[in-house]
Amino acid sequence: MKLIGMLDSPYVRRVAITLRCLDIPFEHASISVFRGFEEFQRINPVVKAPTLVLDDGEVLMDSNLIIEYLEALAGPGNSLLPADLNQRLRSLRLIGLAMAANEKSVQIYYERNLRPAEKQHAPWLERVRGQLLAAYSELERELVRQPLKMDGSIAQDGITLAVAWSFTQLVIADQVDVEQFPLVSRFTAYAEQLEAFISTPAT
Repeated sequence: MKLIGMLDSPYVRRVAITLRCLDIPFEHASISVFRGFEEFQRINPVVKAPTLVLDDGEVLMDSNLIIEYLEALAGPGNSLLPADLNQRLRSLRLIGLAMAANEKSVQIYYERNLRPAEKQHAPWLERVRGQLLAAYSELERELVRQPLKMDGSIAQDGITLAVAWSFTQLVIADQVDVEQFPLVSRFTAYAEQLEAFISTPAT
């Protein structure tokens, strides 16, 4: 199978790291949805990253749906989600918060970089920043209540959290005070030292 998209996208990087953690072989085609629009369009007319092209030519998109397929492909014994229902519920909550942080980071980044300064809407940007900080505040509270393990392994909630924080720091670091989120920052530093992350750099 082949993963299409740039690793500077948190959604693409999340899928790539998941593939590595599940030990599923794949090729990676680093094609930009901007600079490589026409090339991407020939693979997926919707031009949405990440796109996963299966061995039979079937095309999947959206990181959540791709990961759902990868989980089924890997089998329950290799899942990156806990089997216990209560722990799975918490894991899904962390993933949802981290995905919200991804979305808000992307929105701020696009507003700043794709829209002329005179057309940027300050009240909307402030609202999105508030949502971004709320997502990280909730993640920090969750880690105070129950820290993620840092034992040389990582699950899907940790992957998604670390990818989100690294992306935020990469593209809009000035919007978030690192000192307000020490546990999120510490866990991300741990994750970025794992082989699956090192071999899948965001830049």
